[in-house]
Amino acid sequence: MRPSTVTLRHQVQLALSAAVFLVGIGIVLLVFFLAGLSRSGSPGILGSPAAVAPGAAADPVVLRSPEAARAVGLPTEVVIPAIGVRERLHPVGLKPDGAMQTPASGDAGWFSRGPRPGAPGPAVVLAHVHGRYGDDVFTRLHELRAGDRVTVRRTDGTSTFVVTGQELVAKEALPYDRIWNDTDDPVLRLITCGGTPDPATGRYPANTIVYARLAR
Repeated sequence: MRPSTVTLRHQVQLALSAAVFLVGIGIVLLVFFLAGLSRSGSPGILGSPAAVAPGAAADPVVLRSPEAARAVGLPTEVVIPAIGVRERLHPVGLKPDGAMQTPASGDAGWFSRGPRPGAPGPAVVLAHVHGRYGDDVFTRLHELRAGDRVTVRRTDGTSTFVVTGQELVAKEALPYDRIWNDTDDPVLRLITCGGTPDPATGRYPANTIVYARLAR
């Protein structure tokens, strides 16, 4: 483990809650509790999953400096030709209660408390799978396959990522170790709801998570 990172193996339970989903529109809601991090004087930047294949072992969750996380310009648009996505990106942060904000139906959001797409570490983009009027931005996210490309446009340029894999995970078992483990490589995670919704409640039982690395 590099000395410049702070391992959080013993803080994971405090820093991260289980993922939950909003009822009705079915957007994944990641919940992060940062109390333990702020007490330690850390900047609250959660970071760094390695680009590992689903099911592979991962390093502990770490914190990354805000300078590294913001080493590139602000993201403005995500383009995924294989599934017909071209949407502006809107920053989502944390609510006062520690829950992640969610983009509006028809929008895509990037987690502004983590690395920007193209900076070292894991950038997270999320969107609805189903909205109030039907299909939404990430309705076809589950169709992505290894080799498909995801382009993120920023205020200072463009980063293109190559999909390395995806997984469907029960909502109670979001794999934080694979999403947020330690890496200096720019990687991207695309997250939405997955599985077949309960016809009575509209709840989705799982998360679809797509893993991508920066194209070389």
